[in-house]
Amino acid sequence: MQCYENVVSYLSYGMLLAGLAHLVYHREAQASYGRHMKRSSPARTVPARVAWFLQEMPALLMPLLLMQLSHRYSAMGRALLLKTFCLHYFQRTFVYSLLTRGQPFPLSVMASAAVFCSLNGFLQGHYLLHCAHFDDQWSTGCRYIIGLLVFYTGMAINVHSDHILRNLRKPKEIVYAIPAGGLFEYVSGANYFGEIVEWCGYAIATWSLPAFAIAVFSLCFIGPRAFYHHRFYKEHFEEYPKFRKALIPFIF
Repeated sequence: MQCYENVVSYLSYGMLLAGLAHLVYHREAQASYGRHMKRSSPARTVPARVAWFLQEMPALLMPLLLMQLSHRYSAMGRALLLKTFCLHYFQRTFVYSLLTRGQPFPLSVMASAAVFCSLNGFLQGHYLLHCAHFDDQWSTGCRYIIGLLVFYTGMAINVHSDHILRNLRKPKEIVYAIPAGGLFEYVSGANYFGEIVEWCGYAIATWSLPAFAIAVFSLCFIGPRAFYHHRFYKEHFEEYPKFRKALIPFIF
């Protein structure tokens, strides 16, 4: 398959603009799901496990499908794709989604996330397989090694933080409590912090515009959510530790 450079550029810049637009639009309120879901507005909902599975799955399927349909592709691009992007979405699709105890999702939120994951999966997969140019020494270079170390560190933080959050409530219980342990001792959104670190590591390892775009988009999308989680804890729990910080207070 040939490289569609214009498509890669349009999708990458579109993702950057979408992230910045989300950051501006949601300065006052967050997307309506989870603890920030508006109770007054009726909406069709999907069970959390089903919603997470369906919305995350396209980001995993797209790169794998591109590998199957392509007779020639970059071996290093394939390795990077499997070691980072596909690993992240395998965990989100087959582990996180099946273990989550979250509240039902609005159907519109799930559908929007599924569309984004489809486009992002195609963008990252197509670029790394058919557009990226890696020399023979790439796998021994500093960017590759440091990027993977940062990615796996972020993923470990993210998975461990999700484990802490998941065990704050019993099955079918819908309550919110103060998370403790791990990086939650320092920041309110340790799980979000871990995911942002993941995508920064991915951007370093691949050193590409599409990877930079997803890193910026993640910062703009889940960074503010972490800030509102921080405010939620402060408003609802008098005993909330005063020394803990919001993830990115400088944005606000």
